[in-house]
Amino acid sequence: MCRSIKTLRPPTTPEVTDEDIRAAALQYVRKVSGFRAPAAHNREVFDQAVDAVAAATQELLDGLQIRGSAGRRRAHP
Repeated sequence: MCRSIKTLRPPTTPEVTDEDIRAAALQYVRKVSGFRAPAAHNREVFDQAVDAVAAATQELLDGLQIRGSAGRRRAHP
């Protein structure tokens, strides 16, 4: 569906930043909504959706258990 969203879990991406997560969330919301840049009257709900998807993505990545990995290695800006 969203071909430009890259895999964010190890070992594919050993260090994931908040920017990586936000970029993936933005791509997802753009695809689902059909808007690259929403009109002013849709901006608030669009941004809320990006925040919600980013939070859900972070929760998912934090909860994943990867075999052979000592734990999640996340870069903090």
